[in-house]
Amino acid sequence: MGMNVASSSGGGRRSRRKPVMAEINVTPMVDVMLVLLIIFMVSAPLLTVGVPLDLPQTQAKSLEQNDQKPIQMSVDIKGKVFIADAEIAINELVPKLKAITDARGGLEERIYLRADKKADYGTVAKVMGLLSGAGFKKLALVTEVEQGS
Repeated sequence: MGMNVASSSGGGRRSRRKPVMAEINVTPMVDVMLVLLIIFMVSAPLLTVGVPLDLPQTQAKSLEQNDQKPIQMSVDIKGKVFIADAEIAINELVPKLKAITDARGGLEERIYLRADKKADYGTVAKVMGLLSGAGFKKLALVTEVEQGS
């Protein structure tokens, strides 16, 4: 029949707690961001598209980019021709490109040709001639921005 009544000493326990901290601790977030920055800085140069080439340097302006990714072709120093990363024989180049462009957008598809600066000029000209003769109209040569003066 007795009733327990809380004494005032029991309620004092609540006031001894630390108040809730409403501030965000930024230090762990900064640590994570710095680690991500370092990871991206190290991995970005490794993300080069296609075959490793030593591209010629020019002062030409860059082309406008549209939404669709262009077809990447490469000619290496030995004269081998690649579509993206896959090596292809020069006599199979036009039929393979036509099959790719028919699935993507027809002969109006943009093609980027990357050629090593020490590649045989005749091979590069032959590839460009085959593409032009097959009706591809949007062919661009890829170079690097000239460094120095």
